[in-house]
Amino acid sequence: MNKKIAGLFTSVIGLSILLAGCSLKGEQAVDEVDVPQDTTYVDELEKNALDPGAAEGETPAEGEAPAEGEEEQPEEGAKEGESATAKRQLFLMDANGMVVPMTFELPQTNEVAKETLEYLVKDGPVTDMLPNGFQAVLPAGTTINGIDAQEDGTLIVDFSKEFNEYEAASEKKILESITYTLTQFENVKNVAIRVEGQELAKMPVDGTPIGKSYSRADGINLMDNGITTVNSQSVTLYFPAEAVDGTPYEVPVTERMNSNAENDYVEIVNALIDGPAMDSNLSNVFNTGSALAAEPTLKDGVLNLEFNTEVLSNVDEAAITDQLMETLVMSLTELEEVEAVSVKVEGVEEVFNEHGEAYAEPVSREQYVPAEKL
Repeated sequence: MNKKIAGLFTSVIGLSILLAGCSLKGEQAVDEVDVPQDTTYVDELEKNALDPGAAEGETPAEGEAPAEGEEEQPEEGAKEGESATAKRQLFLMDANGMVVPMTFELPQTNEVAKETLEYLVKDGPVTDMLPNGFQAVLPAGTTINGIDAQEDGTLIVDFSKEFNEYEAASEKKILESITYTLTQFENVKNVAIRVEGQELAKMPVDGTPIGKSYSRADGINLMDNGITTVNSQSVTLYFPAEAVDGTPYEVPVTERMNSNAENDYVEIVNALIDGPAMDSNLSNVFNTGSALAAEPTLKDGVLNLEFNTEVLSNVDEAAITDQLMETLVMSLTELEEVEAVSVKVEGVEEVFNEHGEAYAEPVSREQYVPAEKL
C-alpha cells in the first residue's frame, strides 16, 4: 500500500475514534465535528484502493501506450469482442425477377464460402438486411452439409434435401445465384452441386443441365436477342437499374453476340451504347450519338477506349457519369484477359468523374467488387 492510501486509511480510522469518543462523552454532536478537508470517504477510498493508478490520476494520455503488463482498452465507440467483417457480393433476386449482385458487410469467419451461401437462404440471416423488393433464392431451411475446393478451381457444394423444394420457375435463378456468388472469389472458377452427397448432373425439379460443373460462361439473366449459336459467343453485359427506394445497382445480362468481328471489344462496347432491350426495365447510360473514336486496344491487361465527346455528361467539366464507367468496367472485365479499363475522349486532355476527380489511372473491377480468395 502506498503512502497516500495509508494516510487516507489513517484519517478515516482517526475520525471513527473521534466520533465514537464524542458519542460516549456526549460533549459534542456528530454534526458539529469538523471533518478534515483532505479526508476521503470510505466508498471512494475502497474504489481507489482497488485501482491505485486511478486514485493518483495515472491514466495514460491519449495516444500513449499503456504501461507494461496493462491491457489496452478498446477505442471509444468500438464494441469489445466485436467480430471483423468483410464486403461480399450476394446474388439475389430483384423486384423484376433478375438475379443481381448486392454488396453486404458479412462476418469474417474461417468458412467463408459456407457462410456466404447461408446468406442466400430464404428466411435466413440475410432477411433483415434485404433492400426493399429483393429476396434470397435458396429454399427456406436449406443447409450446407459441406464444401470441397478442388485444385482446378471447382468448388463442390453439398446441400441438404431442402435444396430440392423450389418451383420450376426459380431453377435457373437458383443455379445462377449460387454460381455467381461463389465465383466472386478469385480462385473459384466452377461450381459442382450435390444433395445429401449425391452428385447432380442436372437440377432436380426442371432438369436444367449442370454437367460436371457450372460457371459464369453459362451466363446469367439470359436474353434472347435473336442471334443463333452459329458464329456467335455469349457475353455478359451490365446495365443500371433502380431499386424501389431509388438506390441504383447493376444488372448482369447474358446475350449472344457475333464472334466473327475483327475486334470483339468494338462489338461489346457498341452493345452497351445501344443499351438494353426496351422491355427489360434496365437503363441506357450512354448519350445519343456516343461512339468509339478509335478501335479499342489491349495492353498488359488494360483495355484502352477512346470515345467521341458525346459520351461526356458535362462537356465543360470533361465529366462522364459514374454509372457509365461502372457499366463499362463491370462488362468488359467479365472477359478473362481484361483486368482494367482506361477511358479517353478525343480532343480532351483528361476525363473526370461526377465529383471532379480525374481518371488518372485505369479503373479495375476491384473498385466496384470486393477482391478475395477462399
